[in-house]
Amino acid sequence: MADSVNTSDTLNVHRALSDTLVQGANPSVTHLPQELKLGFSLVSVLRGLLGMVVLLAISYLLSMNRKAVDWKVVFTGLAIQIFLAIGVLYIPAIRMIFEVGGRIFVEILNFTKAGSEFLLGNLLDANSFGFIFAFQVLPTIIFFSALMSLLFYLGIVQVVVKALAWLLAKTLKISGAESLCTAGNIFLGQTEAPLMIKPYLPSMSRSEIFLVMTAGMATMAGGVLAAYISFL
Repeated sequence: MADSVNTSDTLNVHRALSDTLVQGANPSVTHLPQELKLGFSLVSVLRGLLGMVVLLAISYLLSMNRKAVDWKVVFTGLAIQIFLAIGVLYIPAIRMIFEVGGRIFVEILNFTKAGSEFLLGNLLDANSFGFIFAFQVLPTIIFFSALMSLLFYLGIVQVVVKALAWLLAKTLKISGAESLCTAGNIFLGQTEAPLMIKPYLPSMSRSEIFLVMTAGMATMAGGVLAAYISFL
């Protein structure tokens, strides 16, 4: 009797493992554990919170003027990031915005691929010639950079950058030059974005210059992002 019970338990365990593997291979299966569906667990959340605390502590300890730290602005920035993360996971409207943006980006990359195939033909076949950076990635950077230049010429980039700069200035209480450069990093990159505030650079404080440099290091231009996506 004990052997039959053990055998039954073993079969149940095997079925559970098999169901888990099938569910992992088939995203359409909806009866997954919550932590598997969302891609994180309580431990990963606590790890992320610990990382935020450590980074804030390091920044505070290395600050040259700790009394000038505005904790309200710090926690406002963290709250915005957490809200966006929760929105992407739980709020369909916010998730839809990011999904639409992702589809547009992928469609642009498909245009790049179509043009590259027209010009280079079989040279893009990685199975025949291997992965060649100049043929696989460089056309994406060139196309996206040209597209950004065209949008800049038409004034579309300026409108988006000014809107983002206004939002950053209102929520995080930073200067107009800082917010403009930070928003421009998304489209122009770390080297070109500071040129938008070139007249203000000589009169900016050390903290403002530091923010401009930090924003440049923390973001990447759209062309570079497209290059990374093309590796996938």
